[in-house]
Amino acid sequence: MDNNLSRIQNAVAHAPSISGIKIVGIDGPSGSGKSTLAGKLAFLLKAPVIQIDDFVSWNDFSGWWPRLEAQVLDPLLRRRPAVYQQRDWESDEFGDSLGMWATVDWSPVVIIEGVTCTRQSSVGKIAVTIWVEAPKEERLRRGIERDGEDHRGLWDKWMETERKFFDWDETRSRADIIVPGT
Repeated sequence: MDNNLSRIQNAVAHAPSISGIKIVGIDGPSGSGKSTLAGKLAFLLKAPVIQIDDFVSWNDFSGWWPRLEAQVLDPLLRRRPAVYQQRDWESDEFGDSLGMWATVDWSPVVIIEGVTCTRQSSVGKIAVTIWVEAPKEERLRRGIERDGEDHRGLWDKWMETERKFFDWDETRSRADIIVPGT
């Protein structure tokens, strides 16, 4: 992973700013290692991380995008803080309820991490796109380990939905850097 971190750090350093900011998108299928990579990269770059888990829900794979644009991307690109309402996973795991508000101050580099965050409609807003991948069996194992065996059906459905989305959107093919999440 160290070599990958160096490559990413170099790519971010040499990427042109978009409206004065470098938004780094870390995308890939669920359970691939995006959050782990984001944490390490945030430490190296001294950059805040915004997680797509604060937007997505089991019921809404990709329809939350307009809220991310309005509350996060557009303000950051105007050199303003991102102020967004987080998904309420604790009180409403299987619904779409929103909970607490979060603020991420404008920074020269901000990391956005999570499934579909570098989708086609992000082009022109994200300076560096990273795709993290891992074998399907490993991703499912990680998901079940985190969420429990009773979530297996949700994970199976989710993984099929994201596969179809990524194939349709051609997300991986636009990545600036592809890294293994194993």
